[in-house]
Amino acid sequence: MDMVNIKINGVSYEVPKDSTVLEAARTAGIDIPTLCFLKDINQIGACRMCMVEVKGARSLVAACVYPVNDGMEVFTNSPKVQQSRRMTLELLLSVHERKCLTCDRSGNCELQKLCNDMGIEEEERFAGALPNNVTDVSTPYLERNNAKCVLCRRCVAACQNQHVSVIGANNRGFDTQIGCAFEAPLADVSCVACGQCIVSCPTGALREKDNTQDVIDAINDPEKIVIVQTAPAVRAALGEEFGMPIGTNVEGKMAAALRRLGFDKVFDTDFGADMTIMEEAHEFVDRVKNGGTLPMITSCSPGWVKFCEHYYPDLLDNLSSCKSPQNMTGALIKTWYAQKEGIDPSKIVSVSVMPCTAKKFEIKREDEAAAGLPDVDISLTTRELAKMIKKAQLNFNRLPDEKFDDAMGVSTGAAVIFGATGGVMEAALRTAADVLEGKSVESIDYEEVRGTEGIKEAVYKVAGMDVKVAVASGLSNANKILEKIRAGEADYHFVEIMCCPGGCVNGGGQPIVSATERSFTDVKAQRAKALYDQDKAMPLRKSHESPVVKKCYEEFLGEPGSHKAHEVLHTTYVKRGY
Repeated sequence: MDMVNIKINGVSYEVPKDSTVLEAARTAGIDIPTLCFLKDINQIGACRMCMVEVKGARSLVAACVYPVNDGMEVFTNSPKVQQSRRMTLELLLSVHERKCLTCDRSGNCELQKLCNDMGIEEEERFAGALPNNVTDVSTPYLERNNAKCVLCRRCVAACQNQHVSVIGANNRGFDTQIGCAFEAPLADVSCVACGQCIVSCPTGALREKDNTQDVIDAINDPEKIVIVQTAPAVRAALGEEFGMPIGTNVEGKMAAALRRLGFDKVFDTDFGADMTIMEEAHEFVDRVKNGGTLPMITSCSPGWVKFCEHYYPDLLDNLSSCKSPQNMTGALIKTWYAQKEGIDPSKIVSVSVMPCTAKKFEIKREDEAAAGLPDVDISLTTRELAKMIKKAQLNFNRLPDEKFDDAMGVSTGAAVIFGATGGVMEAALRTAADVLEGKSVESIDYEEVRGTEGIKEAVYKVAGMDVKVAVASGLSNANKILEKIRAGEADYHFVEIMCCPGGCVNGGGQPIVSATERSFTDVKAQRAKALYDQDKAMPLRKSHESPVVKKCYEEFLGEPGSHKAHEVLHTTYVKRGY
C-alpha cells in the first residue's frame, strides 16, 4: 500500500495515499464530527460539519471527501474550524424540532451528541421555521418526521444502495424536504419496508411504527393468552441497547426479560426456522427430481419478497412457497399448539420480536392466516423490545439466563444461523444433502457461503450431482443475481437472497449504531459471529434432527410437503406495480 506523510494539528502521521482527511484523522485517533457521512453508503460533503483547515487552501474543506497528499498540513480544531462547526449546528437547530426529551433517539442521536460536545446553548441565535408537510405515517412499518430531519441524505443513499430509490430531496433551498416523488405517501410507492433508511438516520426523523402499547394492552387483558417468539438475529444485537459489546449473545437474559414483561409463553422463532428448512429442502428436492422451476429462491426475507413482487414479478415462480420462520411459528402456535393445549385460537395474541421492519408489513399480507386468523398479530423490532424492557424498569444486565418454553423452544444450530447471510442456504444444504444422499452427511460446515460479502457462489457435490448455489445480501446485489437469472446467464439450482446487507443481523429493526462506530467496526460480522458460535456449540445442527420438528410432523402435519403442511406453512405472492 502506498503511503504519504501528513501533519494533523502539528503531529506527523504516515497514512494510506488513497485516504480522505477524515479517514486519516480517524486512524490517528481524531474523530472529526460528521452528519452526512456514512461509510460505504454516503460520502457527499453536504452537511459541512467535517470542515477542517488545510494549509495553503483558500477556504475550509470537507474532510470526508478531501483527499490527502504528501506534505499536507491539516488543522481540525482551530478557532476558525470551531466557529464554522458551531454556526452549522446553530443553523440546523434553527429549523429542528427540539423535543429531545420525548424523542426515540434521545441519548443515541448524532445531532444531540454534537451539540453536547460543542457546548451549544439552548438560546437560539438564528430564527427559523419548521418545514411544512412534516410527517408521513401512511405505512404500517415506518414513520417519517421531517421536522427532525437535517437533510444529510443518508436515508436517500441507503435507499439507493438497496436499488429501490423511492425517496429523495424534493424542492429547493429552505423548502427542501426528503420524500417520495410528487410528495406521494410512502405507502403508495414501491418501498420494500427494509428499514435501512431508519438505521442510517442520525436523528429521530425516521423510526419504525411503534406497536409496544398494543402488546402491553394485550398482556393486561385477562381474556388473552399472549405468546411471543424471537428471531435468531435479535439475541445477537439486543444487548447493545444495554451497553453490551456488539455481537454479545443475550438469548438467556432475553427469555428472562420476556417472562418478566408478562408474556404467557416464550417461544423461539428458531423452531419456525427449522420447520422452514424442512419444507424448503423438501420443495427443493422435489423441484430437482421432478423438473420444477429452477433456480429456487428463498422466501424468508419479506423485504426481498416485496422487492421481487414489485421489480421482478416474472420470477415469482422461482420463489419458494414457504412462509417465513416468523409466520410458520405463528401459524403453528394458532393451529398445532392451540389444538394440543385446548386453546381457542381467537384468544391467542401472537407477538413476534424481529430484527426487521418488513415483518410489520408481512403480518398483514394475504394468505398468512392458517387458522383463519392472522398467523402473527403484532410484530415488534429489537428496538421496540428494548424500549419495553426499559419502560418496565428491568435491569437487563442483571437478569438470570433462562430457556425458552419447551413446546417451541428446542431448535438446532441450522436455525440459529438463519440470521446471517448464507445461513439459510447452509441450513437447507445440511438437510437436503442428507435427503438426497439417503444418509447422514458428516461434513456440514459450508464455509463458502459464509461471510459478509454481498455475493457468494459455490458448487457442492451432493448425491453425485453438482448443486450450484448463490447467496446475495442487500438488494443491489440481489439485482445483479436476478438480472443474470432473467437473462438466462446463470445456471444456479438454489439461491438465497436476504434484503438487508449482511442478512437479518443487520436488519432495519436492529439497534442503531453511530456512523463513527460503523467506520471502525464490522457490525454485520460481529453479530453473525455470535450466531455461528452458538451453532457450533449446539448438540443438534440439522433441522430434521429436532425432536420438536419430528413431533410436529407426527402429530399434526404428516410429512414435509403434505397437503396439511401446504395449508398451514405455505403461501402465495402478488404481482405489484412500481
